[in-house]
This record gives sequence, structure tokens and C-alpha cells, in this order.
Amino acid sequence: MSTDVVNTAVLRTEIRLFGREPGGVFWILLFPTLLLVILGSVPSFRESDPNLGGLRPVDAYVPVAVLLGLIVGGLQGMPPTITGYRENGILRRMSTTPVRPSALLTAQMLVFGGAALLSALVTLTVGRLAFDVTLPEQPFGYLLALLLALGASLALGALLSALSRTTKIATAIGSTALFPAMFCAGVWLPVEAMPDLLADIVGWTPFGAAAQALNDSATGDWPGWTHLGVLAAWTVLLTAAASRWFRWE
Repeated sequence: MSTDVVNTAVLRTEIRLFGREPGGVFWILLFPTLLLVILGSVPSFRESDPNLGGLRPVDAYVPVAVLLGLIVGGLQGMPPTITGYRENGILRRMSTTPVRPSALLTAQMLVFGGAALLSALVTLTVGRLAFDVTLPEQPFGYLLALLLALGASLALGALLSALSRTTKIATAIGSTALFPAMFCAGVWLPVEAMPDLLADIVGWTPFGAAAQALNDSATGDWPGWTHLGVLAAWTVLLTAAASRWFRWE
């Protein structure tokens, strides 16, 4: 059996397993859009806000909801799953079969990455149809920032998987990292409304940089190279750290 056939079979299996987890489907695919709908249903969120540069709050929260799916997938989805495979000896048993552990890791990244991107697409579509949110005016810059943010999120998830010995630890670490990541992405306060100093500090975090890059692209500007560079640097550093400390057994 060829390697490509094996890898495809593993990917299909992981997709089926993901589909059987209602929690993962809800929190990654549906919750970000649901949050946007709830916020957008508040009348004041559909009125222009001078503190947001004339944007409506619902406009500012679309990039936030887009990032939320990436954050949940990377911090709450991957680590418990991969750590559970290691904890139960599945990765060790795979090493004696044609299925290599690396195929499983790749499949996990594709499943959670694909789910996060689908969540972003649903959020943008609902924002446009339900609340007349303008689609990104710089689509190529938006896509680039989104892919870099996804890479950083998955790399962070791989690092948490590497550092966690059990699924309970992976869940606890992921939950601990989730709230700072959500704050930096602007879930509680959009980056545009943050004081300048706080916005500058947040801009050096992966999700803070991603939020600002997506905001720039949404309004028609090319995302700042500093923000893109921050995302790329975090992705490289987190991937290197995950590779350094990851263990299959």
C-alpha cells in the first residue's frame, strides 16, 4: 500500500472522528458565528462608533470571530486529541504499521485547520448577509494574514501537545492559554478600541498581530509587514519548539 493511500485513509478517519465530536464541531465551526449573531443582534452594535474609527462594533467583531475559530481549534482541539493518542499508546502502535505517526499529526493539522478556515468562511458569509458587513477590501492580504494566523495557532497547538503528558494537562494548559489569546484577538475589547500602548503590546502577540492585520485588510489596506512578520516569527519559533520537545511515546 502506497504512502499516499495510507495518508489519505488516515485523513478520512480523522475527519470522521472529528464529525462525531459535537463539542468540537460546535466550538470551532458554530460558536464564532453564533457569537457574532448575538452581538450583531444588539441595536447599538449596528451603529457607527467614533471610538472604532467610524466602524460599527459588529464590523469590528467579524475579524475577532474569524480568529476565534482558529484559537479554539489550535488550543482546545489539537492538544487533547494528540496527547490522548500518545497517552493511550496509539502513536507507539502506529510505529509498527505502515501508518507513520507523522501522518496522523499531519491529518490532525489538516482537520483542525480546515475546520477553522470553514468557520472563518461561515462567519464572513453570515456577517455579510445578516448585518451587511463589508467583505475584506484587500482579499489577498486578508487571506495571507489568515493563513499565517492559522499556522501560528496550529504551531501553538503542537507545542502544547508536546509539553502535555496527559489529556487532562493538555486541556488545562489549553484553557489557561485560551483566555489571553482571546483577549489579544479582541474578544472582550476590539484592538481598535484599545489604548495605543496596549494595542502596541498586543500587536507583538500572534493573535494580536493577526487581529490588526485582518483589520487592515478588511478596510482595504495591505496588512502591515510588521504584523505579518510577527505572525511568521511566532509560527517558526513555535514550530521549532514543538519539534524539539515532541515525543511519540
